[in-house]
Amino acid sequence: MKRFLLIFFLMAILFSSVLIAYFLNTNAIKKRKEQIKVINPIDLPSEMVDPSLINVGVGHKIKPFKFTNQYNELIELKEVEECVFVAEYFFTTCPTICPIMNKQMQRVQKYFTNEKQFKILSFTVHPEVDTVEQLLRYAKKHNAVKNQWHFLTGSKKQLYESARKSFFLLKPAEVKNQGDVGSDFIHTNNFVLVDKFLQIRGYYDGTNPKEIDKLIRDAENLITE
Repeated sequence: MKRFLLIFFLMAILFSSVLIAYFLNTNAIKKRKEQIKVINPIDLPSEMVDPSLINVGVGHKIKPFKFTNQYNELIELKEVEECVFVAEYFFTTCPTICPIMNKQMQRVQKYFTNEKQFKILSFTVHPEVDTVEQLLRYAKKHNAVKNQWHFLTGSKKQLYESARKSFFLLKPAEVKNQGDVGSDFIHTNNFVLVDKFLQIRGYYDGTNPKEIDKLIRDAENLITE
């Protein structure tokens, strides 16, 4: 009888341990999914979203684009399809937040240096100054890895349109003229995390190391998702 009770007790402990582990793992997965949910226009403050897209409830994806990188190569959306990538808007002569942001972006690149499913796209907001040659100098200064970190220039209209209608990185009301570089647009400090399906999964303050830590964790989860 004692032996039977001992076996029963041990089996009960084993079953309880398995059950607890299962629920802990299930809750961890659920929590992780909640932390990096898909973001659609309806989830954002209305001033961030182009009026034509403000009522889009679900299904938003990054729209096709064609820009030129620091090596004078044409980079299209297909370059990052099936990859997780981070996007930012900056300009090379920015004396304030951009140097801080790209120092943090170097941390991101270093973490994912050997990860072929991860890319970085840095779009200039000032293409009049940020020529291919200027972007190459800037890229070298920041130790950008070729084919992983692209610094992109092109038509200002198209650059702004991508920011307004794909990445939602500025307040349209604060850009008075499509041809001008609005102050809020120049100084947007957000990084945007995009998944393999071209869906937005998060916004992170590019000047805040703790938020960049979270971006790295979220990007790693999306790569293995």
